[in-house]
Amino acid sequence: MKLNTMKRFLLQAILAFFLMPLVQAQIEDPVSWSFSHENKGGLEAELVFKASIDMPWHLYSALLPEGGPIATKPYYEESEDYSLSGEIVEVTKAKQKYDEGFKMELGTISGRAELRQKVSFAKAGTYTIKGEIEYQVCDDATCLPPKNEPFSFTINVGQSDAAGEASTEAAAPVTVATPPTETAAPAETVFTVSEAESTAPADKVAGVPALEDEKSLWGFFWLAFGLGLLALLTPCVFPMIPMTVSFFMQGSSSKARGIFRGLVFGISIMGIYTLLGVIVSVSNVGPNAANALSTHWIPNLIFFALFIVFAFSFFGMFELVLPSSWSNKADSQVDKGGLGGVFFLALTTVLVSFSCTGPIVGALLVEAAGGLALKPILGMFGFGLAFAIPFTLFAIFPSWLKGLPKSGGWLNSVKVVLGFIVLAFSMKFLLALDPTNKILTRELYLGVWIVLFSMMGAYFLGKIRFSHDSELPHVSVPRLLLSVASFTFVVFLFLGLFGYELKRISPLLPPKSPNGLDLTQKTVYSAGPAISLSQDEECNPVKYADMFHMPFGLKGFYDLEEGLACAKASGKPVLIDFKGHFCSNCKKMEAAVWSDPAVLSTLRDDFVVVALYTDDRTKLPEDEWYTSALDGKVKKTIGQQNIDFEIENFQTNTIPLYVIMDADGKVIAQPKGTDLDVQSYLAWLKAGL
Repeated sequence: MKLNTMKRFLLQAILAFFLMPLVQAQIEDPVSWSFSHENKGGLEAELVFKASIDMPWHLYSALLPEGGPIATKPYYEESEDYSLSGEIVEVTKAKQKYDEGFKMELGTISGRAELRQKVSFAKAGTYTIKGEIEYQVCDDATCLPPKNEPFSFTINVGQSDAAGEASTEAAAPVTVATPPTETAAPAETVFTVSEAESTAPADKVAGVPALEDEKSLWGFFWLAFGLGLLALLTPCVFPMIPMTVSFFMQGSSSKARGIFRGLVFGISIMGIYTLLGVIVSVSNVGPNAANALSTHWIPNLIFFALFIVFAFSFFGMFELVLPSSWSNKADSQVDKGGLGGVFFLALTTVLVSFSCTGPIVGALLVEAAGGLALKPILGMFGFGLAFAIPFTLFAIFPSWLKGLPKSGGWLNSVKVVLGFIVLAFSMKFLLALDPTNKILTRELYLGVWIVLFSMMGAYFLGKIRFSHDSELPHVSVPRLLLSVASFTFVVFLFLGLFGYELKRISPLLPPKSPNGLDLTQKTVYSAGPAISLSQDEECNPVKYADMFHMPFGLKGFYDLEEGLACAKASGKPVLIDFKGHFCSNCKKMEAAVWSDPAVLSTLRDDFVVVALYTDDRTKLPEDEWYTSALDGKVKKTIGQQNIDFEIENFQTNTIPLYVIMDADGKVIAQPKGTDLDVQSYLAWLKAGL
């Protein structure tokens, strides 16, 4: 008997040895952190938080709107020795993406992330800054509960000139944000991070990519290219096309020479505009510049004012002109001929057309300045390429000039339409002045756009005229079609007032107001009673029922023991929904799958639903605490205990996770994660019955 027991013990030990890696492999921990600091001189230093993120996971940005997921932010232990200087800065550029779960535009970071925070100290000495950085990771199918990674910085400041600093006025006591609750879960795996001093200067951060998302860059390139083509149809540029092409052809001994000069002219145009982009890119020095331009209220207020000036210029209120001496000097060089003369003709064309192209180029550069490195260069190259193509083509095929439409009032109409568009886009910069959208609500923002594009539609019909507009004896077919397009867009915007997402333009809009009218909320009707659980006492949820709520009017439980008791009384199986308050994929599943009438009817009539929140920070009474057998830590909150239960029984910490049990707690179907296929999910539910 003892021999059999020994064999069984050895077999279990061997199985545990080989199966443990498989079990642990399901416990996802795709982010590793490192912490360092850089002395900035005097009594200042900068804390550096770097994360390496496994693919295909992503972190959320530190700068998120209210009502979204967990932002990646550090929280510090209170101390009077130091104070935070300014806001935390995202060195890595967050990719903006519309999130179906939270119904808003969110910033996400993949691959690697870097955050920086400047701190000031009261006096010279050696200090330790401790705290935790809170974060959450998701991929396209699952999310992990929020985690808190502890950090510790040991910083020596001002020792070289301690005597001089002794009389320095003490900095204000630190006012730091504390975690949302005292019971935030500690990191599942605590490790000591060795602090490595970086020798790179603060303005040149090693290892952080300065390139943006490829799709975003190419999108901006094509926007700039399209605006370059549109600039050709303005009254400052269009009449210059035949005049410039005739210059290429005169005095040319051969057609090939004229074509060559046209090519040089086009390359010169592209070079001049690209140089503007290079200047903006070079002046946008340092990893923090782009973030400051895109988030700080002062540059955004300046950009808003610039866009207003550009719009009024397009409306004909005044003209933006460069000093005439610039164009005169460039024009005087044209007569010298040769390739130099062609270049100066290109420069003269750029300068003379500035009153029409200046606002377009300025708007593009303002928009590009909020990006990094390549964006202004690529944008100006795209604009210059579009601007130069017609001149070059007409130089190669001068006979095409006969097919050009005649100049007229339609050229000024192009400017006016650009004015409406620029005025609408100016609203985007006001969002940084009101980040909580208390004043500039989504409804107010959309209202302004509805008025502007309604006016543009009326302008196409000739109901509105500006100072440089010609008489409009009748409405042409193109103007009629453009008017229809404008009013159709107004109807599209009007839907946004009633809660529709307007996904195509959502990056330009504020998030939906929590108190706004929303007709998109799904109301589910059922022929039977809204609640079909047994009316026995066991099927009346008590625990946490005042804290949590089920979607779509479902009746359910938030404690597994209560759910199992109801299952025994009602004879129904239990559906456990491991979820999170800040889980985007959980919200997607509810909106796309649970809202389906067939799925909802099955959940209501055939299951006892138990929702277990793995990220809830509510602290439990001390007599409900316990020490986990998995990591040896005391589990004090609802979320900590639920995630501990999920890991122990299902060897995963991902959410959402759906589990079907019988009344005795036995799993009767393979657990299921995110599945946005309604029929597949419904078939899984039916199989569990």
